[in-house]
Amino acid sequence: MSDNTPLRLSAADQQKLAQAHQLLESPGLAARFSDKLGSPIEAGLRRLPAGWREKVNNLTQYALKKALKAAISSMGEGTGKPPSPRLHKLAVATSGGVGGVFGLSALALELPVSTTLILRAIADIARSEGEDLHHPDSQLACLTVFALGGSGASDDGADSGYFAVRAALAQSVSQAAEHLASRGLTQEGAPVLVKLITSVAQRFSVQVSQKVAAQAIPAIGAVGGATINTLFIDHYQRMAKGHFAIRALEREYGAEAVKAAYLALPG
Repeated sequence: MSDNTPLRLSAADQQKLAQAHQLLESPGLAARFSDKLGSPIEAGLRRLPAGWREKVNNLTQYALKKALKAAISSMGEGTGKPPSPRLHKLAVATSGGVGGVFGLSALALELPVSTTLILRAIADIARSEGEDLHHPDSQLACLTVFALGGSGASDDGADSGYFAVRAALAQSVSQAAEHLASRGLTQEGAPVLVKLITSVAQRFSVQVSQKVAAQAIPAIGAVGGATINTLFIDHYQRMAKGHFAIRALEREYGAEAVKAAYLALPG
């Protein structure tokens, strides 16, 4: 296919691309929290103690490091297996109940657990779309899902579109994949991995901050905490479904052609 030839997807793949676009460019997590809880996230933000942003930023980096080692490296073999979204949602909802009861003080315990569970859910979806989870590129593609926030003014304002995020992370992902291919996860503190995790954490912390703010809304409690965590994992499952559908199409048609077709879609 020449560069000047328009991409011609099959009818099924055209629908797959459109569905991925709808997922990846959908309203962000803050909007979904506000809609479900009936209260704007700003109300929760005002109740959080001083210095909480720095704590969240530090915890997101720690959680991603732990999740990368624990979740991806332990996934079973095989590709194309159907994902198990309900099982992962139940586990994350349970951990969210703890956060709902104890609030910000429980985040140091709850976030690494829920992040690992979410990463396993992401990897489950990746495998169902034909990704080889023993390949460093696929492993890091799972990790970068945490950088995807959806659209909306309440999310990370600049460069929040799907392909803008991928472009921003591309060099770090490439360097980290080379490191993993040669040395594996035994040196997760290597500079190239730290750089990638830091970049992903900067965007992931925006979503975590919104989760924390939602949990700070009065009368949330354990039930509300479970609801918030269910929305939290559902958000990343949606991002993963879109992301790995795009990667599957790229393997079929080529990255540049799929990107052009994606950007040509309305909305």
